[in-house]
Amino acid sequence: MATKLEISQLDFDGIKDNLKTFLSQQDQFTDYNFEGAGMNVLLDVLAYNTHYLGYNANMLANEMYLDSADQRSSVVSLAKQVGYTPKSATSSKATIDVVVNNASGASLTMSRGTKFTTTVDATNYSFVNNADVTISPQDGVYKFSNLDIYEGTYLNYKYTANTSDTDQRFIIPNDFVDTSTLTVKVQESSSDSTTNTYKLSTGVTGIDSTSKVYFLQEVENGRYEVYFGDGVIGQSIKDGNIVILDYITCNLDEANDASVFTLSGTVGGFSNVTITTLNNANNGSSPETIKSIKYNAPRDYSAQDRAVTAEDYKVLVKSIYANAQSVQVYGGEDAAIPDYGKVYISIKAKSGSNLTEATKVSLVASLKSYAVASVIPVIIDPETTFITLTTTFKFDSNQTTKDISTLTTNVINAISSYNTDTLENFTGVFRYSALTKTIDESDTSILSNITKVKMYKFITPTLNSGLKYTLSFNNAIYNPHSGHNSNAGGVVTSTGFKITGDTTNEHFLDDDGIGNIRVYYLSGTTRIYTNSTYGTIDYTTGEIILTSSNIASISNIDGAASARIRVTVLPDSNDIVPVRNQVLSIDTANSTVSGGIDEIESGSSQAGTSYTTTSSY
Repeated sequence: MATKLEISQLDFDGIKDNLKTFLSQQDQFTDYNFEGAGMNVLLDVLAYNTHYLGYNANMLANEMYLDSADQRSSVVSLAKQVGYTPKSATSSKATIDVVVNNASGASLTMSRGTKFTTTVDATNYSFVNNADVTISPQDGVYKFSNLDIYEGTYLNYKYTANTSDTDQRFIIPNDFVDTSTLTVKVQESSSDSTTNTYKLSTGVTGIDSTSKVYFLQEVENGRYEVYFGDGVIGQSIKDGNIVILDYITCNLDEANDASVFTLSGTVGGFSNVTITTLNNANNGSSPETIKSIKYNAPRDYSAQDRAVTAEDYKVLVKSIYANAQSVQVYGGEDAAIPDYGKVYISIKAKSGSNLTEATKVSLVASLKSYAVASVIPVIIDPETTFITLTTTFKFDSNQTTKDISTLTTNVINAISSYNTDTLENFTGVFRYSALTKTIDESDTSILSNITKVKMYKFITPTLNSGLKYTLSFNNAIYNPHSGHNSNAGGVVTSTGFKITGDTTNEHFLDDDGIGNIRVYYLSGTTRIYTNSTYGTIDYTTGEIILTSSNIASISNIDGAASARIRVTVLPDSNDIVPVRNQVLSIDTANSTVSGGIDEIESGSSQAGTSYTTTSSY
């Protein structure tokens, strides 16, 4: 009896070998030379066909599950099953005041879609307002206060409902639509101008057959479809209704940081205006990525439109604020100074700096509708701890034709990639061994590297005021014994500043190795201490406190004017861990990378030669 085919092998060679084994055990093909006969071509065809079918079946199976799906259409469809709609592109939004000069009348209306122009990196962009705004003059001044304007183009699209067409769909026919700007109206008919505005439904609770709501979903090609209720959950549309879609399409994050705006056109017929920018443009972002959808969809489902756990808050914040790259949440009981009844939320934006106060207030107001009644959400800025590196690598010149300059660039690029891929978020831990491995692997010729690590933070003082400042590194600072390196300044250094009472000498900070921060100036190379108890340092917790600093002015940093003082320390461990709202980032601009030929491997030195690096802090 012939051996049955082995069907567990799905690669080409395995399939072909199994077919040969099966056929060779048939009487007709005993001792048959498959390799030298035309049968070999037929076996190739059969093996390829089976391999293709097996591969396709495997890929189809993968696309059935959210964790393994790779195609966006599959991921979006699976997310829809748990009630999750991927976030659309988001327009950059700025807030301005507009004073219309020489206006007249009892009121003045700025129509939706009024255009303002700006320039970012030599490229022109248009901003529009997203709603009609009517004001009355105050003391003869026509001022539109706190006006939100959005980057992009204001568009309008209409559909006439045909209930007999079961395939009719109301798709927004543009790319990069900011769905948060979408307004959906339904006009009764072409002969009846009565119009109702429908609201976006985010759930089914409280919706009945008369509720004027619409639903939104992502469909093919990353576009969005509007659909309506069935007459039981949400009011259905009628034959002949005109569906009106108003929205803004944008250029993603390209216009972020725009700060100067000019009116294009008129406001109520008046073109002479004065514009004051309250908040620079921010929050512009791309549509939600596949990776983000796969992460957020199940967590959004588990949150069930309420905020109880930290994960609930993280998902809700990313849903409300599309520009969030990373979110950290912790209870007040876990704060450095316990503050019960509060939940602290820190957001690192994809683009732009820290969130504006207006954005924070808006976020808190939105989160309160989900939070437990006794819990108060508080938005705090992330605190960045910068890491500087001093790297020296050795390479084998026999393994490469690249010069030291090219290899140095490769190492710098590898460090930058490690920083981007691993750090710059609230959970990104700096692992020394992982970094040094990344450096070694940046080129096949690199044999080893020695990398020294320091970390720093900034103080932004209020000049000419005796205030207390606290720096929390949240990682132990190197202090092997009491009084370590006291005569040479300990392990703390700083950029320069001048203090009240002595505006001649430039002062700096160091430590005495026993827990005191000192302030000094240089007379030649000698340190003259003006205060040996200027503050305290806790080497175990990594906390530095300047108890009562009265700073008159601040020196330039890296050749540029600065309003901050940089304080650098030597960490006790080369592994640095972020805590709470702390974010780690490698400062490549202030890091140094140098390389040299390993003379042993390259054969230009006697055997037994070694390289020794000594460190003294």
